[in-house]
Amino acid sequence: MNKGKMVFSQMMEFASHDIFKRCVERYDGNQGIRNLSCWKQFLYLAFGQLTHRESMSDTLLCLGLNPDKLFHLGIGKLINKSSLSRANETRDWRIFQDFGLKLMEVAKELYKDDSQLEVDLKGDVFALDSTTIDLCLDVFYWATFRKTKAAVKIHTLLDLKTSIPEIIYITEGNIHDLNILDEIIIQKGSYYVMDKAYIDFARLYNIKKEKGYFVIRAKDNLQFKRNTSKVVDKSSTIICDQDISLTGFQTSQRYPEHLRRIKYYDEVYERYLVFLTNNFKVKAETIAQLYKHRWYVEIFFKWIKQHLKIKSFWGQSENAVRIQIWVAISVYLIVAIAKKKLKLPNTLYEILQYVSMSPFEKTPLIQVFSTPLILEIKEPQSIQLKLI
Repeated sequence: MNKGKMVFSQMMEFASHDIFKRCVERYDGNQGIRNLSCWKQFLYLAFGQLTHRESMSDTLLCLGLNPDKLFHLGIGKLINKSSLSRANETRDWRIFQDFGLKLMEVAKELYKDDSQLEVDLKGDVFALDSTTIDLCLDVFYWATFRKTKAAVKIHTLLDLKTSIPEIIYITEGNIHDLNILDEIIIQKGSYYVMDKAYIDFARLYNIKKEKGYFVIRAKDNLQFKRNTSKVVDKSSTIICDQDISLTGFQTSQRYPEHLRRIKYYDEVYERYLVFLTNNFKVKAETIAQLYKHRWYVEIFFKWIKQHLKIKSFWGQSENAVRIQIWVAISVYLIVAIAKKKLKLPNTLYEILQYVSMSPFEKTPLIQVFSTPLILEIKEPQSIQLKLI
């Protein structure tokens, strides 16, 4: 890092301007633009995310109080709120989506040799889930969900080894989670861990045909017959490990082959859980452990909701909402990339907290995070997002 650059500018160096430029050119994003380019628009929104600004006005006020520093931030002359609002309403949101997807590729490459899983598996391990962001129906009328409520959903396929998203889809709240399974390209030898909301045996059979593996929690009304059972240790948490066939009229047609059914006792919450998988080779304890790790995707959702601005929006149109969410996701990835490239021992929360407090400081990041003061910043253990 150059010593004379501000902390915010140092962070933005991990967001490739060349990649962003190609995303803009793909959709002619800067056509007819004089002052506020798509890149500057991204910098404004990223600054708001990184510094925990509550609104667009709050972001512009913070920048306006430091007019002599805007040139060094890459922003230049301060624009007014209406110009930024108009850009969020009219610029193609796919520019920011494509940039976020490219950042995912960069982060995935950096973290490819890391794993936070407690099990050792050759293939990638993904968790599929969604989170719902409630909106006011009178304002966000386009985000159809229920008769009295609007919402958007963020569907995420998260790499459980690294906590880096593999793919993200943003939809209206009334889109069922199952539909996202049709959009995912199944990777051979990879594991897909899901809650029972994703049970659709035709789609699960498609994962099997594509030579992927699924681990999913079974519903209580599952109709099946037991073919064989493996001997299990009575003192373990595995209650049974069975080879089954589905007997329901429709389910047996949608998934005509055998399944593995594992019943597990959760000692922490004192409950029984039943898992279905098409993998007959790994240990039953490993299957249960994989489902336990599905919690990482819940932590990911909780983390971005608590530390980034995606619960309150700075625009009312679908375009503006999508742009804000993708910028927030991009900021998460930028912080993750910076952590890896600078080999920082700090958590993402600690990095984000310092950047939010000192965006205009000129101390090199690598030096900042070795100071005793920064070591005092600790993330609450309950929402800690692990990233190797």
